[in-house]
Amino acid sequence: GNKRFVGQKEQNPHRSRLRLHETATAQHPFAAILGCSDSRVPAEIVFDQGLGDLFVVRLAGNVVSPTAIGSLEFTTSVLGSQLIMVLGHERCGAVTAAVKGEPLPGRIGTFVEDIKPAVARVKNKPGDAVDNAVIANVQYQVELLQGTSSVLSQLIQEGKLKIVGGRYDLDTGLVTIVT
Repeated sequence: GNKRFVGQKEQNPHRSRLRLHETATAQHPFAAILGCSDSRVPAEIVFDQGLGDLFVVRLAGNVVSPTAIGSLEFTTSVLGSQLIMVLGHERCGAVTAAVKGEPLPGRIGTFVEDIKPAVARVKNKPGDAVDNAVIANVQYQVELLQGTSSVLSQLIQEGKLKIVGGRYDLDTGLVTIVT
């Protein structure tokens, strides 16, 4: 679907009135996306998917939280999704804030704190600090999902689930696998 999106050859599957009625009583998404809440990265559009195809959890900085884990456990163990993609994107504001390390008001700092371990991994790496941290954050969040949920770990061991990480390019629309 992402290749179709990038090539401007979208098929817009599963967006009919029939599909609306099919999914009104049940859903069987084939994949789940833990993505950033950034308005420029809507998973269904970026992957050219339709109603009921993706189970999307969006949090600033695509961070793993207890609520996100519960949602992803639900889609994999109850709905049957066989793939989870943690999807980060270039120029992410949450990652940028974590790289800057400045104090933030309200609860904004909670998700920034969840990104800081990834930032530390690439602190002295050559290249763009934010882009390095975006990729490191995706990889870190994938590791957290694989290691902190017994439900997800069991599904991985049984060969029923795969967790991957991707980076979305805001300029081209291309998703690159980074794990």
